[in-house]
Amino acid sequence: MSENEKRIVLEAREVTRIFPASNNRQLVANDKVSLTLHAGETLGIVGESGCGKSTFVRMLAQLDKPTSGEIHIFGDDISGLKGSAKRKSRRHVQMVFQDPADSFSPKMKVKDILCEPLMNYGLIKPKEKQTIAEYLLSQVELPTDFADRYTHSMSGGQRQRIAIARALALEPEILICDEATSALDVSVQKSIVDLLLSIQKKKEIAIVLICHDVALTRSMAHTAAVMYLGNVVEVVPGKQLGHGMCHPYTEALRGAIFSIDMDFSKPIESIESETPSPLDVPQGCPFAGRCDKCMDVCRITKPFLREVEPGHQIACHLYNKTN
Repeated sequence: MSENEKRIVLEAREVTRIFPASNNRQLVANDKVSLTLHAGETLGIVGESGCGKSTFVRMLAQLDKPTSGEIHIFGDDISGLKGSAKRKSRRHVQMVFQDPADSFSPKMKVKDILCEPLMNYGLIKPKEKQTIAEYLLSQVELPTDFADRYTHSMSGGQRQRIAIARALALEPEILICDEATSALDVSVQKSIVDLLLSIQKKKEIAIVLICHDVALTRSMAHTAAVMYLGNVVEVVPGKQLGHGMCHPYTEALRGAIFSIDMDFSKPIESIESETPSPLDVPQGCPFAGRCDKCMDVCRITKPFLREVEPGHQIACHLYNKTN
């Protein structure tokens, strides 16, 4: 692996996001999340709905601000930036959402959608829109005559390619994909994944992938992080996702997921009981109340990530060498 691929482009250090709630309560969406992203690599983040994945990446994109902790891009802390400094920093990180139609104006042609970020930063002149739009369309393998069309006449896969093209317009070093394929058919998902991998290879771009599909995440991610109730409970090399994971939650999650590459000779298991409310996170390990391996220490002391083998971290007292 080259030196460039191992260069850290983004680092979250104990990032916490707390929202005020009724009756003087607090909702802890992220609790001291620490993750690292390297140049040219993909960080996949998986977990049940409501685990805090989207809140976390919104902070990476500076659409929200951490309550505490730091987010470093190329070594500089961006979590407290304001004004022009914040605006300049945002160029480095762009985001692709689950449903691009929600972020497209139906009155705008594709060329205006694609060039809007460039116009906002004063990087191009209006007369250059057509040429730039055609170039961006070619980057995502769409016909150049789409530049003069409207997105409401396009398929979901075509709209998602336009969303990716718009995100690439500012030539970011980091691309965040928040469930960017989950609303698409399986065959279309594969074409979008192949496109993202091709772009990553050509541009050495780093990707943060939020996804419910374990098999898809495993196929793309160099590193995978599993979140539960606002906490990162396990981090593994991407190829180990679903096979070499050890935390009781990720073992249960793996057994409860339906996937086309699963072993159909084995029954689909369920995770017993419901996830606790983030308004009432239990003391100790957040998974203690649903874990069949729970010990006394789990209900009292919260475990933190520790490395059990190179590239593999687990937040679980079962793997605490001091026990």
